[in-house]
Amino acid sequence: MKLLRFPPALTPPGLRRLGLADIAVLCLLGGAIATVVAFAREFEAPLSQAVAIDLRYAALPRYTLYSLSRGVLALLISYLFALSFGWAAAKSRAAERLLLPLLDILQSIPVLGFLPGLVLGLMSLFPTRNVGLELAAILMIFTAQAWNLALSFYNSLKGLPAPLRDACKVAGWKASRTFWQLEVPAAAQGLVWNGMLSMAGGWFFLMVNEAFRLGDHDYRLPGIGSYMSVALDQGNAPAMALAILAMVLMIVCLDQLLWRPLVVWVEKFRLDDTTGGGPAPGSWVLEFLRRARLPRRAALLQRRAYRSARRAARPLERPFRAVGPVIWRAPRFALDHPVARRLGAGLLMAAVGAVALLGAKSLWLLLAQLGAREWGALVSSAALTFARVMGAVVVSTAWAVPAGVWIGRSPRLARALQPVIQVVASFPAPMLFPLVILLFERIGVGLGLGAVALMVLAGQWYILFNVISAVAAIPEQLKDAATVFRLPRLARWRALYLPAAFPALVTGWVTAAGGAWNGSIVAEYIEAGGTLRTTKGLGSLISEATAHANFPLLAGGIALMSLIVVGWNRLVWRSLMQWAQTRFSLAA
Repeated sequence: MKLLRFPPALTPPGLRRLGLADIAVLCLLGGAIATVVAFAREFEAPLSQAVAIDLRYAALPRYTLYSLSRGVLALLISYLFALSFGWAAAKSRAAERLLLPLLDILQSIPVLGFLPGLVLGLMSLFPTRNVGLELAAILMIFTAQAWNLALSFYNSLKGLPAPLRDACKVAGWKASRTFWQLEVPAAAQGLVWNGMLSMAGGWFFLMVNEAFRLGDHDYRLPGIGSYMSVALDQGNAPAMALAILAMVLMIVCLDQLLWRPLVVWVEKFRLDDTTGGGPAPGSWVLEFLRRARLPRRAALLQRRAYRSARRAARPLERPFRAVGPVIWRAPRFALDHPVARRLGAGLLMAAVGAVALLGAKSLWLLLAQLGAREWGALVSSAALTFARVMGAVVVSTAWAVPAGVWIGRSPRLARALQPVIQVVASFPAPMLFPLVILLFERIGVGLGLGAVALMVLAGQWYILFNVISAVAAIPEQLKDAATVFRLPRLARWRALYLPAAFPALVTGWVTAAGGAWNGSIVAEYIEAGGTLRTTKGLGSLISEATAHANFPLLAGGIALMSLIVVGWNRLVWRSLMQWAQTRFSLAA
């Protein structure tokens, strides 16, 4: 009897040659598969309006993995949306005029504005299974992640140097090859860095996404957000502390295992040779995984198996050579053919326009049900929330600008503190809101003033990160000139640091104000220690309308908030940003 022997191309590597890095890769792969299988079972679970959340410590790792799975799935959908949106807006002027204002409106709508429509619509599609609730939670996280990525990819495509595009045309590259080998790699750094911010934005409303009330219905999904929500309702301090610890560990692990290796990897896609005056970033995880033999051998086996399959299929391809590889050309047709591109852009614009018209009609029918009394309450509440948002921006600026300049002008200090600041900024601030409110009550501060402090927690990091990045990017020649002329410290701040940081500071103000507006939803309407605390404002009005399923009032609050945010961005922030770029830009 002959022994069966594998061909050399399909022979697996010997296990005795696998090192510690290979074992780590196998363990991570096995853990990821187990998490996907366990999370998929949640989709098929029978629908229950009030899921019992287990507050035992042993249940927290499973809940943490469920929340992580929702965040990662939402991020993948956000990247697909960003690539599609950015490409369409950058390639077509007509699509650009339609999509950019639409993006400005969508990113001004708070998460609770999407919640009723998503929950009710998906629940009607899946009335007996948990699929609808899970998809609603994932899509609500998506609404907090997608807009930042889409705008980043669009700006990267618009800022791509024309000589690079001309070189691709001269080389005869098709549109699909230009997209994957030029446009996406050129935008890779922005997509990774904005992906980190988008992931942090997705965690912000984690408690709302996993435990929310709509009218008389209480919807809960197993996750760290619902774990924290139930612990707050019951006043279980050990469970709250453990949930905060689990959240911090998840953010740190995600940063070290995913984001830091990606940041190092995308450095090879830089379009310039600048290094920022400091050492190149490094990742211990990436260096550890580069020692693994298993991925290289798997890639080698895949290439050999592909070549063997191609050799075996050559006799079958001869009858079709006269016709050409129609099947292989079909996926690339949409990007390669100009008629297909115009047709796709037209269909996309028509679909977006139809959806916008239907949404506008439904919104008008809801707003028509509101009377003068309701509109008066909306306007007065919006004025109070606007004052709190501006106060939060002022308070955030007062501490974040000095701290950002202090950190940004020292590369050593920036490298030491940036990971810590990033982890703290990624932590969902609403998980801390009830604890801060209880602390304020002990010192005699009401929610009306305490909401400003909560909004500061929601928006301060955007200002800090923008100032740090702007000051760190100041050319060394300007710093040397300030040293040569022996400028005093106050003069350096007035003539160098603050002018260099001002354009980025305006960007930080825009995002911080948006974060404060979204934070008002939970800052003005919050439950801590089993007691509901509210203060008059547009955020509390929207939250209360959601809790009582008052859809006309909810539509009016969201429409008014979107109108204020978009109008303020267009009239104030955009004008201020144009002035900052012409007056203080280093490239001017």
